[in-house]
Amino acid sequence: MAASAEEYAAFEERVRRTVYMDNLSPEVTENVLKAALDQFVNVVNVQFIPNYINPSLPRAALVEMETPNQASAIIAEMADSPFMVLGMPRPVRACAAEVEMFDSRPKKPGRKITYKWLDPEDPDFEVARKVKDLTGKHAAETEFLLNQHQLKEEENLANQQLETLKAHHKKYELIDGVLSDNTAKKLADRYRTRLSDA
Repeated sequence: MAASAEEYAAFEERVRRTVYMDNLSPEVTENVLKAALDQFVNVVNVQFIPNYINPSLPRAALVEMETPNQASAIIAEMADSPFMVLGMPRPVRACAAEVEMFDSRPKKPGRKITYKWLDPEDPDFEVARKVKDLTGKHAAETEFLLNQHQLKEEENLANQQLETLKAHHKKYELIDGVLSDNTAKKLADRYRTRLSDA
C-alpha cells in the first residue's frame, strides 16, 4: 500500500533530521551515543544498522535529531572533533542520511514496481543472469575500493583528530602548570588583581 503524500512528506522531513554515523565501536550502545551527542543536540531516536555482508566491520547508526539544523551542526562538529567513547577517541564519520538508508521507508506515492519470474528458455533470462553476475562483480569491486578508500580516510581523520587532541591536552597542561607552580598567583599579586577575577 502506497503512502499518502502527507506521510511521505513527514518521512522526508525525518530524513532531513537524521544523521548517518559509521565506524562506531562495537561497545557503543544507544545510551552511550545519546549521552555523547546530547551535549550538542537533542537526540530523538537511534537506530543501529546491521551489517549483513560483513559483520566484523564497525557499526553504523541512524541518529534522528529534533531539527535539520541540529543534524547539520552535528555533522560539522564530528568533522572537527574526535568522538570519545569510554575515554578513547575514534575516527567516526557523520553525513546526512538518505532515503535509501531506512528499512522502514514508505513507498513513494505514484511509484509502481512490477516483477515476474522468467523461464530459462525466455530470451530475457540470459540478460537477467548477466545483470545478476555483473551486479555481484560490481559489489565485490566496490567493497574493495571502499575498504581502500575508507582505510585512508580513517587514517587521515584519526591523525587530524589526534593533532587536535594533542593541542587541547598541551593547553590544559600549560594552564595546570601555571596554576600549580603559583605563577598565576604571582602575576595576580604583581598586577594587583584577584586570581578569581582573572
